[in-house]
Amino acid sequence: MNDFTITVQGVEVPKLGYGTWQVTGRDAEEGVEDALGLGYRHIDTARAYGNEEEVGRGIEASGVAREDIFLTTKIWIDEYKPRHLEKAAKESLRRLRTDYVDLLLLHWPNPDVKLAKTLGAMVDLREQGLIRNLGVSNFPSALVAEALEHAPVFANQVEYHPYLAQPVLLEQAREHDLLLEAYSPFAHGHLHDDPVLTEIGDAHGKSAGQVSLRWLLDQEQVVTLPKASSHERRAQNLDVFDFELSDAERERIAGLERGMRTADPDFAPDWD
Repeated sequence: MNDFTITVQGVEVPKLGYGTWQVTGRDAEEGVEDALGLGYRHIDTARAYGNEEEVGRGIEASGVAREDIFLTTKIWIDEYKPRHLEKAAKESLRRLRTDYVDLLLLHWPNPDVKLAKTLGAMVDLREQGLIRNLGVSNFPSALVAEALEHAPVFANQVEYHPYLAQPVLLEQAREHDLLLEAYSPFAHGHLHDDPVLTEIGDAHGKSAGQVSLRWLLDQEQVVTLPKASSHERRAQNLDVFDFELSDAERERIAGLERGMRTADPDFAPDWD
């Protein structure tokens, strides 16, 4: 592992990705093209985001070779029955203009469909070469453990930032060599004005958001997926590999935990 990538289950993954939630239309296409031009090599989208076609066009327009990009998409909860899942995944590939995705995730748990059957369909997709790795998103540890009984789970993508600690999922990821992907690393914008993060950032010539990203990137098994709607913010988010946090600073950041979830819909699982 180097400062820019992490190796999990023998797979090298860029540690900082470009998240595309709430980025749609022309903004999504231009955002992905711009991100890849800046040096991002990890792109995260989902069927529910409604932007796969634009993400695919952005990748194509960037001129970056497909094999140099780690591309993730997610299946929505009403597509978990095996025949629906295969159809949805193939449709996503068509929209993304690619023959495969590097990672396919189940977007949220769905207790109405047996997890074993859904994961079995994902394993079939992997055997067909349509996906390289499979995983879950927004799964608490008990459901991750269940998933591991049925399939070679590679990743769990969850909300994770200084205001929301994930110690159980971190421990589980390290025990089973799983990738833990941190979305909403800025707590949906709440972290940008945090006085502790701002003070630490000032000491390094960085913003509060950059400090949050650096804190996440320093953790074993963790990658992070910040969203950014402008070229300047995308560049700023990528500019986090030239400074180091001290142990004392990391402890101060960990002390900001307050159990804040910004993504907790009615259909969310019972969290740990």
